[in-house]
Amino acid sequence: MKRTLLVLGGGIVGLSCAYEALKQGWRAIVVDRGEIGGQASGAAAGMLAPFYESGEGPDAFFRLCLDSFDRYPAWTAEIEEAAGMSAGFVRSGSLHVALLEADTLSLHGRLAWQTRHCAGLEWLDGTDLPRVEPSLPSGLAGALYCPDEAHVQAPLLVKALATACARLGAQLLPHAGEMTAVSQSEAGGLSVRFEACGTIGADALCCCLGAWSGRLSDWLGLRIPVHPIRGQICAYDPAPVSLRHIVFGPQAYWVGKPDGLLVCGASEDEAGFDRTVTAGGIGRLVRAGGRLFPTLSGAAPAQSWAGLRPATLDGWPLIGPVPGRPGVYIAAGHYRNGILLSPATSAAFGRWLAAGGGAGGDGADRAFRPDRFGAYVAGEREGATTA
Repeated sequence: MKRTLLVLGGGIVGLSCAYEALKQGWRAIVVDRGEIGGQASGAAAGMLAPFYESGEGPDAFFRLCLDSFDRYPAWTAEIEEAAGMSAGFVRSGSLHVALLEADTLSLHGRLAWQTRHCAGLEWLDGTDLPRVEPSLPSGLAGALYCPDEAHVQAPLLVKALATACARLGAQLLPHAGEMTAVSQSEAGGLSVRFEACGTIGADALCCCLGAWSGRLSDWLGLRIPVHPIRGQICAYDPAPVSLRHIVFGPQAYWVGKPDGLLVCGASEDEAGFDRTVTAGGIGRLVRAGGRLFPTLSGAAPAQSWAGLRPATLDGWPLIGPVPGRPGVYIAAGHYRNGILLSPATSAAFGRWLAAGGGAGGDGADRAFRPDRFGAYVAGEREGATTA
């Protein structure tokens, strides 16, 4: 009989891990308290920008981002074939713009060490920019040009991944309600009870609850200091400006999607689990657009939305088996990189799953071990933001 994996959380990370397990011959059940892909995954702008996300040096997080990015073309092609639909992958390249000379120092610092990881990375001064991106105005200090970076249409990718999982036999259970009980027998069998869909038994459990991951701290016996960061995004339709590349500015980014939308994101603030779109948050994006693109000045977005990004204390995700809990894994805390990191996260999970949670993780995996924040102390606040 097939072994059963139960995945808590139907976002892109949970679906990716389920997809990996299905390919290894497991039966997979994906449970979500709301819609499948209805939280941060569905709200994401779909940036695939490993060089933008890592400015300090080629540390383990950068290597994870780059590894995941390198997997993306083949990974999305496989999912698209399995699902019979597009995920909107576009290798557009990106421009990291400096408005003033004072903004160039950090970008030149990144250029110095990132060049060996991206052959086409180069600095463009203000006179070169209109040649590469005609929509940018004259008078800018310059930009770091990365021809490799890309983006996907996140809602399409999540839908394609869910469809691929279903076609491989996964059971997707949206609106399962709250998880009310979880237990593990001495033999390792797991039993999880949900408000709406009753009790589900499994041989392994992958916890992908995003911003809600801290709720598992008590049962797992680990500190899981994951807290929500609200990210607000807006979109122009029709787009007042046509962009060839992703454009990152000091306060926002802009990307043109294949469906004609111009997406601008993302303002960030701590608002607990509130996903309300605010005038202040969207206003910051609108003002930033008006400063960089003259044609955006005075233009009003057609859409706006918000998602909750699961942030950890150190900004690095939690990926791996839970010590003392055979068959239990965590893949959470990806902050604003859940879309980018899904291929590498699911690959790491697949290695652990194939090895039974024992051997099989390399040094990069261990850098993101879920027990690195220590043991949970009874009474600690869920998703605490202090060490």
